[in-house]
Formats: sequence, C-alpha cells, structure tokens
Amino acid sequence: MEEIELFLDEAQELMQKAVDHTAGELVKIRAGKAMPNLLDGIMVQYYGAPTPLNQVSSVNTPDARTLAIKPFERNLISEIEKAIINSDLGLAPQNNGEIIILTIPALTEERRVQLVKMAKQECETGKISIRSVRKEINDSLKKLQKEGASEDEVKKAEEKVQKFTDQYSAKIDELLAKKEADIMKV
Repeated sequence: MEEIELFLDEAQELMQKAVDHTAGELVKIRAGKAMPNLLDGIMVQYYGAPTPLNQVSSVNTPDARTLAIKPFERNLISEIEKAIINSDLGLAPQNNGEIIILTIPALTEERRVQLVKMAKQECETGKISIRSVRKEINDSLKKLQKEGASEDEVKKAEEKVQKFTDQYSAKIDELLAKKEADIMKV
C-alpha cells in the first residue's frame, strides 16, 4: 500500500534527523582539541541584538590548543570577551587589541569522565527520539489497519520500522564510540 510506504519513508527521515541532531550535539562537547565549532552556541550583543559569534568574527585554530577570534569590528572585542566568560565553556579570553586568544587547557581525567557522561546523555536522548518515532509510526500503521489495510502488510511494515530503529540506534552507538575514544585519547 502506498500509505504504508509513506509512513516507512517518514520513519527513516525522522530517525535520520535524530541521528544528525545527535551528531551535531556531540560536536559541541569538546575533546581537548581547539575546534572553531566549540564556540557555535555563543551569542554576542551586536547593536543590541544577540548574534552568533561566527557571524561577527572569524575563528581560526593556529595550533591544536589555541583558538584565535578576529572580530570584524574592533569595538566588539569586549562584547565577545564578555560572551565567552559568561558561557559555560570555562575559558579565559585574552586579547591584544585586535584578536582574542583562547587557550584550551588539557583535560583532566575527571573532566574526561564528565564529558563521556555528557556524550552518553546526548546519545540516549537521540535514541529516545528514534524510539518515539517508532511508536508514532506504529500507531499510524495500526490506524491504517483499522481503516482496512491488510494485517500482513501492517505487520511487515512494523518489522521494517523495528529494523530502522535498530539501524539508526546502531548509528548513534557508533557516534558515541567515536566521541568516547576522542575524549579519552590523551
């Protein structure tokens, strides 16, 4: 049935979005290396409006433990410093009048364990999203069955949805394994 195929396509699409979102959240968890996307969530007051840091400056990595932020306008240096200090990154900005330097400290073992826990939490949230998609799609399939779709087709579709669930959950497990290895690597 055409409707069943639409539900299966929707299930795959939504589960892929959950995986992509989880991957995006994992990128924000720092692993001891300086990465420009570490600053993605930081908002700077720019003419009274909160603006993402990457829209008012360029962020470079001169070496593995340093981020250099060059604002497009000099008068933004103090605002950028304020935004970084107020963020939960725990970094102390230094400036030379033109650029802001952030030195990323080496991670302690305790902090590494904390970051792995955060990564596991994000991955569990992703898996919960996938399972809720499975539940919604299965509920929709059951409605179709009540409306006259054949029981065999609905059962086959539910099995496919379960396969998708397992497949996308495995993708999240892979993301977690990579991130955990990245965090624990000294």
